[in-house]
Amino acid sequence: MSSADPEGGAGQRMDRIYRFQRHVYDPTRRFFLLGRDQLVERLAIPERGSVLEIGCGTARNLARIALMAPDARLHGIDVSREMLATARERVARSGLRHRIHLANADATTFMPGTLFGIERFDRIFFSYTLSMIPPWREAIARAAGALAEGGELHVVDFGDRACMPALVRQGFDSWLGLFDVHPRAELPDALRYIAARIGGEATIEPLFRGYALYARIALPATPRARAAAAR
Repeated sequence: MSSADPEGGAGQRMDRIYRFQRHVYDPTRRFFLLGRDQLVERLAIPERGSVLEIGCGTARNLARIALMAPDARLHGIDVSREMLATARERVARSGLRHRIHLANADATTFMPGTLFGIERFDRIFFSYTLSMIPPWREAIARAAGALAEGGELHVVDFGDRACMPALVRQGFDSWLGLFDVHPRAELPDALRYIAARIGGEATIEPLFRGYALYARIALPATPRARAAAAR
């Protein structure tokens, strides 16, 4: 997924995790990465809108969006070159090279203008990525700063998992930890803080009885409205 310097420790760490897992990632993750399709369906991408997925993994989500929004401009970054290899294979196999543009980059320091020639995006999203990024708050702030006026930041990740008995939740979290995945209990508060700081509106919604969390930060459509909202 995405974390620190793609040339350094974080990229190497993710490569070690996914060097072999990338070949079975999609069929195995479908059973517990719940809410990804709901996020894709709620993006409501404007006509010829620009989209960025941070921690795009195998490009599974971007390929689905390409079918749903045939005129959208799609982009993805990931810190793992191993995962990007699988993503590029999927994009080529699907005939989507002209639609989906991928780059190796860090979630907290990426420069979209340098990577893609686009400074700001209409839609940016994280799909089960923040639970794998140690400086996850910085990643949210970086993404929020790359939103266009009227843009939206969407997130799906693990929720409080209150639907699980305590012992089951502890065992589940221990198992996730083997893959360097750590659900963020403070995620709702952090998203509300970022939304207030940039003059946006945050919506937080539990999915599947709290197993997952879906969130959206929406910016006002004009600078004037955004400035008013920030006051």
